Amino acid sequence: MTLKAAGLLGLGAGASLRTRLLLGILAPVALFIVINSVSLYRQSLAAATTAYDRTLLASAKTIGEQLDVEGYDDAARLRAVVPYSALEAFEADNKSRMFYRVSAQSGDMVSGYAELPFWRGRLPNRPPYAALVDFYDAEFRGQPVRMTVLLQPVASSRGRGMAVVQVAETLELRETLARQLLIDMLWRQLVLLAVIAGVTTLVVQRATRPVRALGEAIEARAPDDLSPIDAPDAPRELRPLIDATTRVMGRLQGLLDHQKRFVRDSAHQLRTPLAVLKAQVQSARRGDVPPDQALREIDDTVQRATLLANQMLSLAKVEQLRQQPESQVLDFGSIVREIALDISPLIADKALDFELDATPTHVNAHQWMLQELARNLLHNAIKHSPPGGALLVEVRVDDGMAQLRLSDEGPGISSSLRQRLFAPFAAGDTRSGSGLGLAICREIVRALGGSISLDNRVSAGRVTGLDATVRLPLEQG
Repeated sequence: MTLKAAGLLGLGAGASLRTRLLLGILAPVALFIVINSVSLYRQSLAAATTAYDRTLLASAKTIGEQLDVEGYDDAARLRAVVPYSALEAFEADNKSRMFYRVSAQSGDMVSGYAELPFWRGRLPNRPPYAALVDFYDAEFRGQPVRMTVLLQPVASSRGRGMAVVQVAETLELRETLARQLLIDMLWRQLVLLAVIAGVTTLVVQRATRPVRALGEAIEARAPDDLSPIDAPDAPRELRPLIDATTRVMGRLQGLLDHQKRFVRDSAHQLRTPLAVLKAQVQSARRGDVPPDQALREIDDTVQRATLLANQMLSLAKVEQLRQQPESQVLDFGSIVREIALDISPLIADKALDFELDATPTHVNAHQWMLQELARNLLHNAIKHSPPGGALLVEVRVDDGMAQLRLSDEGPGISSSLRQRLFAPFAAGDTRSGSGLGLAICREIVRALGGSISLDNRVSAGRVTGLDATVRLPLEQG
């Protein structure tokens, strides 16, 4: 059903599914019944007209059988003695009147009603009966009548000729029959429509029961219940809706879990630096430490708290961007080069032997995600590299994936730390970091559909450094 047709049927945006089904089924059925009723009425009326025309023809033949003639052909003189009682047998319940006229072919009246107009028409090429007969509608004495014309050959021992017999009947009986046919047709069709409407309503009621049951089950849930919908008996047509709803509820559950975790972690992690800061301020007021030392300690605590807050906000922003599928095609190598330029003072401060090999590598991503990923990995690599050590950064295409690899000469990671390295707040040295950098990197890589790994480089049984490798899907289309 088109939108225009739906509007004509009153199916607005707020129409219920039951209303749509009922109108969608009953409207075509009602239209078919109307068309069928009109067709049946016309056919019944045509059959009734044929039956009454046959009565008119019988009347005309009765009159023709009572004619006499003297003379032959053009000299023939017709005589007719037709009592009106001869037509009474064809008048039904005094509901209609019949009139007749008998004339010669020239139009001269022989018998009957002189004011009845003489027939001037032509016989049809294929008359409906085995007779020279014609039927037509006319008007007589201000009333519509049905007229039959019969060309009746008349022969006797004294002559031979042709008579024109006309019989007219008023339409009261035909109109009464037509109205009765129409009334009978209408009430039968209305009864049929009512039966179809009742059956359709019952079927639609039963068919939409699973939808109502599903709605009631979801409505009865607790406000925080986002578990998958369990509806094994639901019809096959509802499965896509149930699956889609379950997926949406799963995403909402993930967002709520992330929000709860973020609030919990924020409260837990920020409590410590704030308590330390308060203690340092109180100690400075009491004069326990020199003012310069107190200010340096307060500054260090504020910096750690600021870093922690910024990284927690970054972790929350990753989840926010994950829910926004809109991204753009970016050159991963160009972004890594820009970030390396931004933090070049840190590289120079440690006098690192820094090498950057970044080829154009295009991926679909949010720009902030790639910048944050590169910044966190470079910060970690610089922090754990020894002064004057080598740090290699490569961006290239490897095996159909965009690959970022950072190779430092740091101490690597222990097996015990590896088990919880990507977990939030799992820093190797809690005095120099918040433990969120790698957690942010892992969430970004997951959001972009890639992978991240940290592997020790071992030479002669000794760890010589760490390789951090990120692989992301290349640009699609």
